[in-house]
Amino acid sequence: MNIFYCPYKILVEENQLFPQTHVYFAETVLGKQGDAVTLGSILPDMLIGMDFNHYEAHSKGIEIYNFTGRDSSLRYFGNAVATHGFVPEGLDYYGDEKYLDFEKGYCFEKARPFILKTVDACNIPLEMGWWKAHNIIEMGVEFLISSKEHYSERVMSALFNKCLIDEVDEMLQELWKENNFTFPRRVERFAKLVEIEKATASSLANKYRLQMQLRHQVEIDVTKVAKLIGDAAEKVSLDLEDFFNITTAMVKYNIWKLDKKSNIV
Repeated sequence: MNIFYCPYKILVEENQLFPQTHVYFAETVLGKQGDAVTLGSILPDMLIGMDFNHYEAHSKGIEIYNFTGRDSSLRYFGNAVATHGFVPEGLDYYGDEKYLDFEKGYCFEKARPFILKTVDACNIPLEMGWWKAHNIIEMGVEFLISSKEHYSERVMSALFNKCLIDEVDEMLQELWKENNFTFPRRVERFAKLVEIEKATASSLANKYRLQMQLRHQVEIDVTKVAKLIGDAAEKVSLDLEDFFNITTAMVKYNIWKLDKKSNIV
């Protein structure tokens, strides 16, 4: 086996990665921009690997938030991490796990009409259809967000900020001394797997092709997937703003509760 294969497979083992949406959301919640906010907003996806599975990586927000609350230079980094995952409840919780009275999250609910076409386009069994169709919705959202502003430039700025990356590496080692994150290498791998340029339906479909090869060893029909991404963007455009408005308010409240509990002012 190629020794460079495994780390990439580990990074996409549990989910697909759409960073520009998380940057947009963190900036909206916090009212702040900058490399610390950008890197914090996408950190949970970079923690996935041999140390943490998907759920664990998305449940470290409170620990990181409490730790960085003592360090003003990383405070907004910690705040941004708290906007992303499951614990505390952030964007991925409301997008994947549970939103309002839906059976699951917003992206799963919107994915229902796309299940059969996703199965066909992605060359996967039917039982995987809803899961992968929700990725199509996420890519539709990423496409819309990327077209709104220069989020790709913000992602690239953060991923090439060596001083910040080294500072976060030290923080992770202090938080979990038994683990060896080699965070700078994780950042490099992450940048190769996700779309950090201005996203189009075709560019997202091509990145998804790489992810599906690594995760499931299947070849997708990139043209069909790109068409589905465009259709998904059109579908979510009808109520995406409402989703973000509602979830922004809920995540702001979740962070306020953390502030109050931690006595961080």
